[in-house]
Amino acid sequence: MAQDRVEAVERALTVLEAFDDDRESFTLADLAQATGYYKSTLLRLLGSLARFDYVQRSHDGRWSLGHAPLRLARRHPPSRHLSARIQPLLDRLAIETGETAALLENHGRQVECRLVALPNAALRHELRPGSQWPLAAGDDPRPELPGGKMLLQTLPSVPGEPKRWLTLSGPSSRLDAHSEAALRAAREELTTKYETEAVT
Repeated sequence: MAQDRVEAVERALTVLEAFDDDRESFTLADLAQATGYYKSTLLRLLGSLARFDYVQRSHDGRWSLGHAPLRLARRHPPSRHLSARIQPLLDRLAIETGETAALLENHGRQVECRLVALPNAALRHELRPGSQWPLAAGDDPRPELPGGKMLLQTLPSVPGEPKRWLTLSGPSSRLDAHSEAALRAAREELTTKYETEAVT
């Protein structure tokens, strides 16, 4: 209803909608063209959105989405379902192997750590949910780990879902055939769950 509209809120939401694009970052001119707003108006709106971490500004002045939209998206039922289904397996995998077990997810040319289980070891790969890094050449989701490495298994997906990987990471000297076998077994377990849910 017209009387329920708040113009400033609608303008801010219009700015956020402009980020629904294949590009990862935008200049102020890009956003002005997408929204039709003056740059001075945009800067005020972006300043408010940045204070609540809905957007962030890089050192070169380009704008991208902040962490708040991702945090809220995790409260969406499909994300909660994903966590309930996979987190226990990651916890078990970390205990069994003594390495960091994680679920990675592809977003454009970025990789995000969605879920993680850390082992009870002093020397380990410190990975946190929400951590992001660029997708490497050849669509390799693994980050650079000096002195360490990451094993990965691609998970099955359905149309509309992002690509996901199950991973184990830690010191290169500790990741062995046992680690690879444990990761494959975890992937097969999840694959069976996917197929069962698809049928039911």
